[in-house]
Amino acid sequence: MHQSSLEYLRCVNCISKLELEPYKESNEVDEGFLFCTNCRMRYPIISKIPIMWPNFSSYLSNRARLGGYLMLQSKNPGLKSFVKKSLKEINKNTTDVTKVEERWVQTYKNSLKSKFYSHMRERIRKLPRCDAVLEHGCSIGYIAKELAKRNDLAFGIDQSFYAISEAKKNNSRNLDFFVANSLAPPFGKRKFGLIVAQNKLDPKLLRSEIERCGFKLINDTKKPRFIPWKLNINSRLSLHYKVDLVIARN
Repeated sequence: MHQSSLEYLRCVNCISKLELEPYKESNEVDEGFLFCTNCRMRYPIISKIPIMWPNFSSYLSNRARLGGYLMLQSKNPGLKSFVKKSLKEINKNTTDVTKVEERWVQTYKNSLKSKFYSHMRERIRKLPRCDAVLEHGCSIGYIAKELAKRNDLAFGIDQSFYAISEAKKNNSRNLDFFVANSLAPPFGKRKFGLIVAQNKLDPKLLRSEIERCGFKLINDTKKPRFIPWKLNINSRLSLHYKVDLVIARN
């Protein structure tokens, strides 16, 4: 996490400002906690990635295998203990999605030459420049990277730790990524000049939430508009997917 991102982040429970407790820093905050002085929530930063979930145990509830990986990645004893304690609180009867999320990362990487990305680059090129932009469901960060090239600052959020880990390889000072839920974004009431979303939720739900936050949907994305996207699972198998693209301005 870039330390400069702290200015934009808010508690996902009470939208208060957050404090940073860094344990290890390099060119970014590698490890530590973001904590809320109002409601006392703590959000771990592991491998440069803040996990901004309302309850960390609930995030790991269907990602126990990921929890074990995060515990191994945590070098600070306090952080390691936090992950271990959270793992003890989860319901172990829930289906684990860790391997599924890992496989999706590889699928997205296999599909970077898809015409869908050419379409998105052209759409982004036509959008006005903004001070700050946000991508919901950013996955491995390709579109967020393109947004960062044409805007002053870009953020991406996604539920998959492995996708965000891949996105973080886009090493840019004006681009940062967070594990977060689009329906509980970690920015409080902050307004972004532009919001982009590949909608994987109910078509009406995300749009109504975006409008509730004071944004205006761009005309051709006010209603579901499905863009073809060929995803290469492997050399013999492809998935023909249709993306519901949502673009909104402040």
